[in-house]
Amino acid sequence: MASGLDAQDLHNVKATFNSDNLGNSDDVELKWAIKASDHADVYFNLISSVTPSLLRLTKHDDEIYAKFRETFPDLKVDVLDENEMKTPENKEKWRQFMEEFKEKIEDFNYGSLLRLNCNEGYTQENTMFSVRTQFLAIEIARNREKYNDRLRFTHGKLKDTESKAS
Repeated sequence: MASGLDAQDLHNVKATFNSDNLGNSDDVELKWAIKASDHADVYFNLISSVTPSLLRLTKHDDEIYAKFRETFPDLKVDVLDENEMKTPENKEKWRQFMEEFKEKIEDFNYGSLLRLNCNEGYTQENTMFSVRTQFLAIEIARNREKYNDRLRFTHGKLKDTESKAS
């Protein structure tokens, strides 16, 4: 897989979630993990191939970004602190934030994989579980604030082109 997640990584990501708490069968969890991994692959390939600051991920990007920065003005998006994201106070803020977009974002609470450090790809160490609305808010911010732009040069086609020219 281009994102750096292989079958063992998927198993390890899946193993971090307690199926008893989720109430899902292993089959459902595996399907979720595969779909989330496929989404991560597509997204990472996209932001590695084009200038991310020019991307629009939804028709609501402007609204999502404005509300995100209003709700989380000081959240550092280039390198996320998973513990900070999951404080009781921030969990409540995220819950309220997501509620505002449940009618606008398809599958607003669907599971997604989110990179902790935006300068790196999806690996077991650099990935956390999030829901789609969190993923969109943080990745829209990373794109708008140009944190993802360097991926095009370090992971994308320009790097490939430069290495062939050497």
